Amino acid sequence: MKKHNLLAIGLMTFAMFLGAGNIIFPPFLGLEAGTQFLPAMLGFLLTAVGLPALTLIVLGRLSSSGQLTQALPKSLAGAFWVLLFTAIGPAFGMPRAVTVAYEMGIKPFVSSDYLLIFSVLFVGATLILAFQRGKLVDYIGKIMTPLLVLMLAALAVAAIITPLGVLNEPSAAYQAKAVTSGLIQGYMTMDAIAAVGFGWIIIKAIQDKGCESPQEIFQATLKVTFIYALLMSACYLAMAYVGATSASIAEGTTNGGELLTRYVAEIFGPLGQYLLAGIIIIACLTTTVGLTNACAEYYQQTFRSPFAITAIIVTGLTGVVANFGLEQILAISLPAILILCPIAIALVLAALFLPTTKQNVATYVTIVCITLLFGSLDALHILGLLPESLATPLNDYVPMFEAHASWFLPVCTAILISKLISRKSNLVNVEINA
Repeated sequence: MKKHNLLAIGLMTFAMFLGAGNIIFPPFLGLEAGTQFLPAMLGFLLTAVGLPALTLIVLGRLSSSGQLTQALPKSLAGAFWVLLFTAIGPAFGMPRAVTVAYEMGIKPFVSSDYLLIFSVLFVGATLILAFQRGKLVDYIGKIMTPLLVLMLAALAVAAIITPLGVLNEPSAAYQAKAVTSGLIQGYMTMDAIAAVGFGWIIIKAIQDKGCESPQEIFQATLKVTFIYALLMSACYLAMAYVGATSASIAEGTTNGGELLTRYVAEIFGPLGQYLLAGIIIIACLTTTVGLTNACAEYYQQTFRSPFAITAIIVTGLTGVVANFGLEQILAISLPAILILCPIAIALVLAALFLPTTKQNVATYVTIVCITLLFGSLDALHILGLLPESLATPLNDYVPMFEAHASWFLPVCTAILISKLISRKSNLVNVEINA
């Protein structure tokens, strides 16, 4: 594959991951971390960038996202993918992107409520770009992403050259356990589940540029993932540094969006709000386009559903949910995402060490069941729905429960046991054949 095509796919990948949340979340983390900025960001990058990057690499080695669930029974695999694309698509990820784009990109400049009009225009633009399947890399990777990078670079350079202040004292959570707190916050971005969905587009884009053999696809995926990880890490570090040096204007802020709004107004004046609006709208648009294509690619490859029909349904539902009952949908879909994310990561970890073949069906089903059980406990804990009488002993006796990753060690144990059994079985077969 030519270098400029690799760069374009890498830029497209970065833009699809870079939603509004990825921009507005790090500033508040930087503010909270203060003088513990570097260790906190080390932990944050390990999970916020490392997990999605690992997911993309594993999918590239498999040469197809669908192979991730190949070892599972067809009904279970289908349920996983349908739930995943519903959650990150029209039920949660896409409507949130529409409303955030409106709240931060349009609402500050208008006096009336134009959400309905904006959402129609936004999902319309999403649909038009999603229909350009063969040119998606060109539109997002070669046009929209460079513009987005330039605008983000303006914020980063301003923070470095003319910082608003020095690093403040860290909050209680970051004073003693900065790396651990960063790890937890990075895990909670849930970008690993987006990586599983975006894998359908990225691998298809690589194949469309002439890579056909599994080795070629894997090598191209490694390079694309490196570009994504480099740009995303730089973006996270820059936005977190903006927050870390903005303590002088942070009084009363409760989230990164509010802090970032104050920062651009302080540094760039009235034009700053337009700059931030442009960044947020483009970031949200590239994300909704990517999610629409991921959903449509899956349904087309799995159920032979026409791409255009699926894309229209996904964007239509997104527009409806963004205007009616988003809070209710979030209440329903957030627990599903909190459970689906560890299942997706567990499947990626299993695929890293175990063949995704039907011979391992029992192992993969066991891993899904283990993750479902512990992931559900983690989800209830995060949502504050776990009774204290149960949360206390779980926190005392279940490793990593407080980090919302109680599923991790049981899954690793299941993978290790399966690996040992497989190795022992292979040795026995070798001795018999000898």
